[in-house]
Amino acid sequence: MTFDFTSRARLWLFIVLGIVAVGIVSLAVRGLNFGIDFTGGTKLLLNLPGGYSVAQVRAVLGRVEAEDASGRKVTLENSYIQEVVGEGNEVVIRTIPLSEDEREALLKAIAAEWPEFSEADVLNVENVGPVVGGELIRNALLALLLASVALIIYVSFRFQFKFAVTALLVLLFDTFVVVTVCSLYQIEINSPFVAVILTVVGYSINDTIVIFDRIRENLKYNPSVKVLDQTVNQSINQSLVRTINTSLTTLLVVTTLLFFGGETITPFVLPLFVGVICGTFSSIFMAGPLWYLWSSHGGRVHT
Repeated sequence: MTFDFTSRARLWLFIVLGIVAVGIVSLAVRGLNFGIDFTGGTKLLLNLPGGYSVAQVRAVLGRVEAEDASGRKVTLENSYIQEVVGEGNEVVIRTIPLSEDEREALLKAIAAEWPEFSEADVLNVENVGPVVGGELIRNALLALLLASVALIIYVSFRFQFKFAVTALLVLLFDTFVVVTVCSLYQIEINSPFVAVILTVVGYSINDTIVIFDRIRENLKYNPSVKVLDQTVNQSINQSLVRTINTSLTTLLVVTTLLFFGGETITPFVLPLFVGVICGTFSSIFMAGPLWYLWSSHGGRVHT
């Protein structure tokens, strides 16, 4: 069976624009849940014996004061609080950067509310300064920029400029979808997120290049624009089984990690899961049809 992808190229583009619109709204309304790797701050993982509610924890934090970046004394009431699902009575508290004395004051307030709380219930404490967080953001953006530039140079040299720009647009869409999911579900974005994005980019460009390679090979036999839609459809269909099988085998591993890997790696695995699915979709339904829409003007296609 041969599927016709190019005749619905504008439909795929409409769907993509709809997804982008949802992402823009989500980013404008909900924003991103940056972790302390980017924002700087103190993150505590605590076990609260006897159970708790988020409101109860927030009330305790409202009684603790700390000095913010401008030197003002503020309460910790607006700190980020996250229940650790399936892990007993564990809670994650993320605050502004705390000094050792301020952290001790916070733990004393916790102990006053939960009398059975002890030092053993302090499971993890992380401190990241705002300077380190800012440097990480710059390095992450620089890594993505360099990867994009290298991609355009390589694909332009190996194929043609239109292929390179189309591939970059596809990768930007994949990245944007992953960011959108993180915004919708308020997944904490920390340094592993950069690794997720680069992994998704690498995975997606691999599938896209396979399809572009088939298009280039088939164009050698008939470079006429009159049958360009047939050439693109033939190329996608020739790569379809390979693309789907590769994605399914990858998703088997990622899905296993998602459901059985535990709460700790969920912020890493869930965006990766979404990225693999989106990368497969964009390689099949976006890359070839988008290049076709751009190239379907003139008498011959340069290969």
